[in-house]
Amino acid sequence: MSGAPVLRAEALVAGYVPGVDILRGCDLVLGDGELVGIIGPNGAGKSTLVKAVVGLVPVRDGRVSLRGRDVTGMPAHRLVELGVGYVPQTANVFPSLTIEENLQMGVFQKPRLFDERFDVVAELFPLLGERRKQRAGSLSGGERQMVAMGRALMMDPQVLLLDEPSAGLSPAVQDEVFDRIADIHRTGVAVVMVEQNARRCLQICDRAYVLDQGRNAYTGQGRQLLHDPKVVELYLGTLARAR
Repeated sequence: MSGAPVLRAEALVAGYVPGVDILRGCDLVLGDGELVGIIGPNGAGKSTLVKAVVGLVPVRDGRVSLRGRDVTGMPAHRLVELGVGYVPQTANVFPSLTIEENLQMGVFQKPRLFDERFDVVAELFPLLGERRKQRAGSLSGGERQMVAMGRALMMDPQVLLLDEPSAGLSPAVQDEVFDRIADIHRTGVAVVMVEQNARRCLQICDRAYVLDQGRNAYTGQGRQLLHDPKVVELYLGTLARAR
């Protein structure tokens, strides 16, 4: 990473229940235009980390900053205004609404942006433009993921946070989702991606963090971690496919 980070989380302590800390001093640094992966065993705190960054989990200690500005605990809608997009793992579309209406929800704070941003998003995800009047509830899991990512991009974010974007998808559809994430990254958006499919995540990310028990266990370039014997040995359950 070169230059000042666009997003930084420092020594985060956070959890859902009072007195129970899921994160125990996590750090995360994201540079302009970077794609950073977060991997690790189940229960390591991966999703909790991105939720703490976007104000969905209480931060008990530590700091989150966006281009040097302290945004610790700031509500998600305010972070959207500041250029942060977030795609949750589940319940990430409005099933009763059409694709077009879902994307309109992405710019509810600035509805005049819709036409311009719809064209940009439809270029990244042609299916969304072709089937804009189709209800999201009738889409496949992979198609819903495209809608969710598209909606998060409607406000032209500087940073996109993805929580398990390939969860529950077939291998072929997972590959398509990862290809679209790489496309988003190539447009200059800085991306943080939490992933259980460690092999594919490490293949496309610039850098990655391996979390374990709420702490940073390893960090490094994606391709280096993919072939790091210590990482593979210690996190075999998650990284078995990296061999």
